[in-house]
Amino acid sequence: MKTVEQIKEPILNEMEFFEQKFKASMVSSVPLLNRITHYIVRRKGKQMRPMFVFLVAKMVSNGDFKERTYRGAAIIELIHTATLVHDDVVDDSNRRRGFFSLNALWKNKIAVLVGDYLLSKGLLLSIDNDDFDILKHISVAVREMSEGELLQIEKARQLNITEEVYFDIIKKKTATLIAACTAIGAASVNSEAREVEKMRLFGELIGIAFQIKDDLFDYTDDKIGKPTGIDIKEQKMTLPLIYTLNHVSKKDRKWLINSVKNHNKDKKRVKEVIAFVKQHGGIEYTIEKMKEYQHKALKILKDYQDSPYKRSLITMVNYVIEREK
Repeated sequence: MKTVEQIKEPILNEMEFFEQKFKASMVSSVPLLNRITHYIVRRKGKQMRPMFVFLVAKMVSNGDFKERTYRGAAIIELIHTATLVHDDVVDDSNRRRGFFSLNALWKNKIAVLVGDYLLSKGLLLSIDNDDFDILKHISVAVREMSEGELLQIEKARQLNITEEVYFDIIKKKTATLIAACTAIGAASVNSEAREVEKMRLFGELIGIAFQIKDDLFDYTDDKIGKPTGIDIKEQKMTLPLIYTLNHVSKKDRKWLINSVKNHNKDKKRVKEVIAFVKQHGGIEYTIEKMKEYQHKALKILKDYQDSPYKRSLITMVNYVIEREK
């Protein structure tokens, strides 16, 4: 399987230049903020979202590039970072990408304020440059991410999620930000509205496939050969579990719901739930669904002529469902 570094190859110079611009976009007159944002930059992840912006912009414009594209990528990364900081507070999480989270180091109050600061910086970056089309894409994404999180919290209490509601949740929670990346990539090089929408849909399909892959990790073995069962412990309704709940007898369904609701901290019971889901076709169905979204995304790319950027995007789509973490 190709690595992220190989996917990045056609836009390596742009990514290096982007890092400087991203650092500059966070600068503040408050020393504490600068210390914290320096820490954020140091612990950056794979940066897949800016990569989507650049690769799409290059593919749809035959290699053309604009200053707007850098701004679009910086806006996405600022908003994404803000949501991660807020997520860690909401989830009471002390770790992020192997580092301490902001709330672990500076407490919740400062973490929430830093998240708000990054969000406002992202919005102002587009407003100050009259990038109102980019602002609209990112604002829709922020609204939908909030709705998706709240919908998941509401439904998790009842454990009665249908497949339709599940896809609505992941479309809003996960796919909407990747859809914003690909739409902004196309919009940043002044593509027509029809093409921007096509690229938005492309990103949405990848985002859905990405989340389905995340669901499968709960049922695959970790480094010591044991399924993780983390989502079950947190009472998260994932696609393998939803499928199984909807395709078993009333008695088995009752046992499953009781296990997830009342015995999710019991390691033996969690193991039994994982085995039950595997036996009743939950994994096969989920893999089939994930591949369905992968193929739909790849089909959209067929309309574009061959280029290093298109090849990297094809590899990226495949990487999303083949990755091991």
